[in-house]
Amino acid sequence: MPPTLLIADDEALLARVLEAELKALWPEATIASVVHDGMAALEAARTHQPDVAFLDIRMPGMSGMDVARELIEFDRPPLVVFVTAYDQFALEAFERAAVDYVLKPVQHERLEATVGRLKARLSAKAAESAEGDAGADSDEAATDIGTMVDTDRLAQLLQRLESLEQPAAAPRGHYLRFIKALVGQEVRIIPVDEVVYLEATDKYVNVVSTSGEALIRTSLRELTQQLDPDRFWQIHRGTVVNIDCVASAVNQSLGRLSLKLRDRPESLPVARQYAHLFKQM
Repeated sequence: MPPTLLIADDEALLARVLEAELKALWPEATIASVVHDGMAALEAARTHQPDVAFLDIRMPGMSGMDVARELIEFDRPPLVVFVTAYDQFALEAFERAAVDYVLKPVQHERLEATVGRLKARLSAKAAESAEGDAGADSDEAATDIGTMVDTDRLAQLLQRLESLEQPAAAPRGHYLRFIKALVGQEVRIIPVDEVVYLEATDKYVNVVSTSGEALIRTSLRELTQQLDPDRFWQIHRGTVVNIDCVASAVNQSLGRLSLKLRDRPESLPVARQYAHLFKQM
């Protein structure tokens, strides 16, 4: 089957230029969808299951990085190429992660090299899948093994880019000690040592502690910046866990993980981009 491509760029003119260049350089490929925002990109990815997604990093609402985080969770994640105007400092992160990128404005020679690499990677993945079919392992297992390297590298890149965009964390020794949450008519003082995990909701963060739950009106990103990163680990786009409260990491199907907590019955899913945190030492 010919490879399918997805293009997401909030600048319609640049999206048309990229589409025209790809049609010229990769005529056997099918461009399944061209969209102009992150939510539409994610919906198109779910519908078409593309082999390659070209994502503009900066889109309103849901950015290309946000979309990529969701794509990592797909059973068969596409290869991702970021379309970016980042400076050279940030581009070093792309090079180290071996994740491809195209600079704005799109240059024919650079895109040609990218297409060549994509063709090679898709061919390698197809060969791995064929080898899996010939053996005892299922095609699904072989495909998942074939994509794990890509998702690991992409996950590391997303963490690196996120760190470039985030404000500086609190200096060591000046981390938050208490969280103040309004519960009914009282302000509850929750010691950070009692926090089990933090979960982002629509406009709030749910603070789950040993003494109960409480909502605070702040973003998870802002709150996490004030906590000790050695203790509070991000395990999902909307979840940060106190690692001292984790009993074990459990392997699920297709390489997924969940965390068992020491004193609470629920399990917490771990997004693929954070699974490397729980690999056996």
